[in-house]
This record gives sequence, structure tokens and C-alpha cells, in this order.
Amino acid sequence: MDFCNKLRALIEEKNLTQKRVANDLNIAPSTMGGYVQGTSEPDFKTLKQLAEYFNVSTDYLLNIHSQKSNSFAEDELLRIFRLMTAEQQTLFIEQGKVFVKANEKKKEGKKSS
Repeated sequence: MDFCNKLRALIEEKNLTQKRVANDLNIAPSTMGGYVQGTSEPDFKTLKQLAEYFNVSTDYLLNIHSQKSNSFAEDELLRIFRLMTAEQQTLFIEQGKVFVKANEKKKEGKKSS
């Protein structure tokens, strides 16, 4: 999905109008219309504003990643991870790998049943 379609989908998903988004971000409605129609593209500053407004990443808007943004759990894990020492981070990663392997074994066991 290209930028204009992602933007259009976000506007619809949030039950907004192009005019409302344009007003909220101090963008001319005609400029917003150009973004949605795919006849123009925002500069970096506006792209960043749009991403923040819709709580998505610029990568998502540019179709670099299909995921809108991190989930709450992912953000919480990252926050906790950053508070750890390097040694604790290493142990945390190793423990995570143990959980992943356990899940894989569990899935394999269900397939062979």
C-alpha cells in the first residue's frame, strides 16, 4: 500500500476528515487533498507530524514496515531492557531465547499428535 492509501486508511480508521487533519496540523486542505490523492507528497517535517498525529511510524507511512507501531508490550519490554546493565541485558536475551525454543517444541509436539 502506498503513502496516499495508507494516509486515506488512517483518516477513515480514526473517523476523521481530510479537512480536520489539515486544520489540526496547520496544513492547507488542498495540500492534504494532494497527499490523499497521491498527487503530492509531504516534506520530512510534515511526514513526521502525520506519523505523530496518527501514532504510527514514518516507516509505516512510507511502507518500509507494515506494522503501524510497537505494541504496549513491546514498548514496555524495550523500556525495561534499557534500564538494565549490559550483563542483565545479555541474560535477558538468553532467557528470551529459552522461551522461544520452548514455544517451538510445544508447536512441534502439537503437530505430531
